[in-house]
Amino acid sequence: MKLAADRLVDWGTARAVGGQVAAKGAFLSPEDQATLREHFERVVPEAESIVGEFTGLAPGAYRSRPWVQTRAEWLGANLRGFERVMEPFAHKLLDDRRDGASGSIRRHVLGAQIGALLGYLGRRVLGQYDPFAPPDDDGLIYFVAPNIVGIERRFSFPQRDFRLWLAFHETCHRLQFGGVPWLRGHLAGSVERYLTSVELDPRWLLDRLEHALREVRAGGLGHRDLGWFALLMTEDQRDMVRRLQGLMSLLEGHATFVMNSVVRERVPMADAFHQTLHERRTKRGMEKAFQKVIGFDVKVRQYDQGERFVASVVAEVGMERFNRIWESPANLPSLEEIARPERWVARVAAF
Repeated sequence: MKLAADRLVDWGTARAVGGQVAAKGAFLSPEDQATLREHFERVVPEAESIVGEFTGLAPGAYRSRPWVQTRAEWLGANLRGFERVMEPFAHKLLDDRRDGASGSIRRHVLGAQIGALLGYLGRRVLGQYDPFAPPDDDGLIYFVAPNIVGIERRFSFPQRDFRLWLAFHETCHRLQFGGVPWLRGHLAGSVERYLTSVELDPRWLLDRLEHALREVRAGGLGHRDLGWFALLMTEDQRDMVRRLQGLMSLLEGHATFVMNSVVRERVPMADAFHQTLHERRTKRGMEKAFQKVIGFDVKVRQYDQGERFVASVVAEVGMERFNRIWESPANLPSLEEIARPERWVARVAAF
């Protein structure tokens, strides 16, 4: 069955461009590959057990299991995820429209843009849990072999310790979605609502641009945290994005806090791992400029703020009362509460 997203994006172009940008990375011999798979098959269940005991979250119907990937495999898995996420948006955008010459150009341009973005990320990502994976893949955690081995070789990291350290972070994400039944649907619904609210009609875009210019002239731009593209959003869209950013800050901050809490006596070089990867993602130069363009620098700052939020709340009320956050979407923190944890505590966990 042909998806509407196939009419919106040339996925072949995305795959080709992404493959060129990502390249292959560090060389792994068959022995390297076998050792990597063996290590992750051991450390992922170990990490899941430790993280589950610390957080009180359960894995759900499926246990966590690793998929050790090449960059090309990671790219393919994420392109398939993009297709699933974009399908409702494509249905709305392309409903009753015929594809002409401009449609073909649009498909190639969008394919190249998505491919370039994922290709760049494919060079950097070490591990990933994909909440948008199909049901048959529930529990899978991606580990990108050449990126992991490249870091280990460059900084002389002990293999098993570094791989266990990575597994702690990704199994926490897995347990967030496995242990909170409504979370996956809430995230997917939030993304779908935002995408289906987007209008690409030229007249609508001109109206939004004129509105944005009036805002800037009036000095009333109060949403710099969302990036320059917020200028073209309606207030409802800005609210949707803030809620999504608050959720992602929580999920990433929670995973980082948990990882840092459980590794202290288990991974002697954890601080060195953390410092090295922090410097890697905040490096200067052309790459830093590119990160600003795609909003990566904003994401990093918000994730750091999310970690501080979780640490502050757990220190004040303990993990059991912090876990009220998972009881319903109404208990999720806003971006403002992420920055001011005491407000979330007063609203949700004080009693």
